[in-house]
Amino acid sequence: MFNPSRLTLARQRRGFTKTRLAMEVDVAVRSITAYEAGMTVPKGETIQRLSKILAFPDSFFFADDIEAPNPEGVSFRSLKSMTAGKRDAALGASALAIELSSWIDKGFSLPDPNLPDLQDDEPEAAAEAVRADWGLGEKPVRNVVHLLEAHGVRVFSLAEECLEVDAFSFWRNGIPYVFLNTKKSGERSRLDAAHELGHLVLHRHDLPRSRDIEREAQRFAGAFLMPRSSVLANVSGLVTVPKLIKLKHIWNVSVTALTYRLHELNVLTDWQYRTLFKELSTRGYRKSEPDPCQRETSQVYAKVFKLLRQEGIDKRSIAKALHVTPDEINTFMFGLAFLSIEGGNQSEVVSSSAKPNLQLVPSTRG
Repeated sequence: MFNPSRLTLARQRRGFTKTRLAMEVDVAVRSITAYEAGMTVPKGETIQRLSKILAFPDSFFFADDIEAPNPEGVSFRSLKSMTAGKRDAALGASALAIELSSWIDKGFSLPDPNLPDLQDDEPEAAAEAVRADWGLGEKPVRNVVHLLEAHGVRVFSLAEECLEVDAFSFWRNGIPYVFLNTKKSGERSRLDAAHELGHLVLHRHDLPRSRDIEREAQRFAGAFLMPRSSVLANVSGLVTVPKLIKLKHIWNVSVTALTYRLHELNVLTDWQYRTLFKELSTRGYRKSEPDPCQRETSQVYAKVFKLLRQEGIDKRSIAKALHVTPDEINTFMFGLAFLSIEGGNQSEVVSSSAKPNLQLVPSTRG
């Protein structure tokens, strides 16, 4: 049976308005409205055109409901600067990513979520509490994505249609999800991941979005990646831009994030802070990171893909099970390659009776 909610999801996922979709499919706008309201079922040839225009298999429109996350529970940075279309595209992408996550969970035993609820803590104290709870001490975090995954967070990359969105996170059925923009520098993506961790532990209970909430998450991120005692132990003397570039590699953060943190810890005076930021702007370092680090990717999907290949299961099998295209799977996978297996069983899925237990290693360094 044709599922109207899936048409709405597909349209929003691609960033189409009803008017644009109607023009592309060559039907009246009222027809699209009727299809999505369940008042009329599109004819077979219309479904084929919808499938082609929206880049979803015909079967996608006949599968079970997919519920997109409630915008009120999603940590979008600023809805004022985000169009409704971009918001809906991001929510549509996240709904499909949740479907993929659920499929992986049926075949593999991933770590249970292990995030403390710190809604009553100040950001600095909350960052210290998470580090203590996870046994990190003052060590720099080598890979934030790996660390989050090791503690039960499901981390996905943002789809191309959603790249205007920095990053966002939410809780769904007791599972935390984080979505990261992979077009940003490695340092900025790490800060975004820590920022979203801040939302997950500080704002778990759907607090209203505000600038204060965003500042709390950003303060958490700085304190989590650059612990006070670690920074004070490594920074002394006159701070210059060349020195910042050298120091940033200790914590793999951007020069702007490090400058902000040094000012927050009173290592820099107001005048030094303004002077350094002016020089960073002049050199273009606020937009283009000097001596950038490598972008982080997922260890979960790398291990899942490896095990699936051993079972003769390729990307097309997963896409078929989820009623999407293989390219759709790619958008959430941080660009990881999933090699096709010639001669494999293309319809096979992972058996839930023998779920491999993935061993995920929290990434820190001494």
